[in-house]
Amino acid sequence: MTSPAMRHRERVLAAQASSLAANTGTRQLTGSAYDLMLAKLAEDKRVLKSIQSIQQKIEVKRQRVPEYAAWIDGVLAADQPVQDDVFATLMVWHIDTGALDRALDMAAHLLKHDLALPEHYQRDVATLVVEEIADQCDKPTGSVTVEQLLRVGQLTDGRDMPDEVRAKLHKAIGLALRDTSPAQALDHLQRALHLNPRLGIKTEIGKLHKQLATAP
Repeated sequence: MTSPAMRHRERVLAAQASSLAANTGTRQLTGSAYDLMLAKLAEDKRVLKSIQSIQQKIEVKRQRVPEYAAWIDGVLAADQPVQDDVFATLMVWHIDTGALDRALDMAAHLLKHDLALPEHYQRDVATLVVEEIADQCDKPTGSVTVEQLLRVGQLTDGRDMPDEVRAKLHKAIGLALRDTSPAQALDHLQRALHLNPRLGIKTEIGKLHKQLATAP
């Protein structure tokens, strides 16, 4: 575990590196401090590659993610349009480990500055965030809140992505709102059905129609 002084130094170095790159017109983060973080990430990825179990991979990510917290804080504080593959990768790891509030803060930074994920992810930031978080709602261990789903929608509103992916988010929001806001839930489910008729939500839509028709 790093000391408070070391964490402070990492925050400062991350902020300085981002600001320096932005001031010199560079879109890609460089420098010795960043190279050290890349090397650390490469080592952690080698460990993950040696593990076959998905659940064990997630647990290892959960253990390693706090080690990057100070660097992430520095990047967020600098708020510069500079590509940082360490930061972008850790945004995905936060989603994988269920640390969604932190992941969404990081996604907001990436989207605000039109930054990308490393090439091997094969999806842009908005598509990955929507799909991965919506998919967590279908898992028995998923614990995504309505507020988090609505924030995903707000952050990615107007972003281009496959209709099937956007439909997953509307479905997740609709199902999450069934008990508290049936009219709003129905709206989201109908949008989801329009985008992807094969989602299997027609029964839920029918139930909400009946509920709203008989409501006082």
